[in-house]
Amino acid sequence: MKQFGELILASVQEGFSDLHITGNQPLVFRKNGDIHTDKAVRWTYPEIDRLVQELLGPVHLQILRSRWSVDFAFTVQHVRIRMNIFNTVRGLSLAIRLLPGTVPTIGMLNLHPSLQQIGELKTGLVLICGTTGSGKTTTIAAILEEINRNRFAHIVTIEDPVEFRFVSKQSFIEQREVGTHVLSFRQGLLDVLREDPDVIVVGELREPETIRLTLGAAESGHLVIASIHAAQAEDAIYRICNSFPPEAQDEIRFQFASALSWVVIQHLLYVERLRFRVPLLSILRGTQSVKGIIRENRLPQIENAMHTGKRDGMFTKERYLDEFLNPKETFVLSSQSFRPTPESVPDAGYTSSLIGGGIQTPRSTLDLPSQIKRPETEERALSQRQTTFQTGSDGEPHYVIDENENLQDLIAKLDK
Repeated sequence: MKQFGELILASVQEGFSDLHITGNQPLVFRKNGDIHTDKAVRWTYPEIDRLVQELLGPVHLQILRSRWSVDFAFTVQHVRIRMNIFNTVRGLSLAIRLLPGTVPTIGMLNLHPSLQQIGELKTGLVLICGTTGSGKTTTIAAILEEINRNRFAHIVTIEDPVEFRFVSKQSFIEQREVGTHVLSFRQGLLDVLREDPDVIVVGELREPETIRLTLGAAESGHLVIASIHAAQAEDAIYRICNSFPPEAQDEIRFQFASALSWVVIQHLLYVERLRFRVPLLSILRGTQSVKGIIRENRLPQIENAMHTGKRDGMFTKERYLDEFLNPKETFVLSSQSFRPTPESVPDAGYTSSLIGGGIQTPRSTLDLPSQIKRPETEERALSQRQTTFQTGSDGEPHYVIDENENLQDLIAKLDK
């Protein structure tokens, strides 16, 4: 565990964005978008197994055994990281993404200042799009921090996993992690409309029902910010509308057009003169012209609308590069965003005893090299609760009732 903590701190200092640990193989890391290896650093199979056992709480360990992979985020040595643990021909492998130590601002990320306007919106749908690893979650965090610092709002996030932990400032922020605090994005969206939100964040639009509920929330007077995997604005709109059967697509297009405020497509561009990557954006705004294009299913015209929409604050990638990035003289070093957090967010890892063993957070804050040890009373209570649930085929914990068990004993056990 001490070795792992030292590795994370060294990676922050070197400006690595990702780490890959596989048994008996050199350490693999990503810097400025490129993959490199360090043959001097190797982890044995037993070392990886011991590390995983110390990192995972019992429920996430159950998920790993059921799915043969598990995804979660936590803090180590005051550095926030996201980790995916998965099974390979070499045993367990770890894919680690290093996250900024503090919630970044729009300026810290070298983003266009027009994104601050999103923070002023009261209603509508904002899509942050890009490929895997393009920084979508980080950009959403910066937009939320803009709201948090400048206006009163109740913000509820539904994430998988929670990567940035916010401290409420002007706004009041509540964060829910799928699989830890809520069973699914769908359930989270059903819940959130009863929780008096002003701003709703949906970590990723995947299933049709999640998309439908997201559109409904945006139409009903909330500001909804969501991410989707797409490399172009046209692709994002197409993915949303074509997630539904043909007979429902016209209705979804009209609903989407009605709710749309912004579509931001993000790529990371390595700038030679800076020697680090910066976001390269294209921006589509929900003008009446754009809404008409979507309603009439003329999606190939979206790119042209971005070319002609300069007055409305739209950018193609080419114009963003020519008019914003190339003339820009002052940039924030990417390493400044990844400074270790000076102190942990208060109460970030608390789990109510009323929830029981069905949903439980991972060991989310590790101050290494000190060892993690649960009190004996907690271990006994946990082992008792574990007898009442198993991980189902969907990877989610399910309560199991023994048909021979006394009803009163069962109720008492569930109440623990």
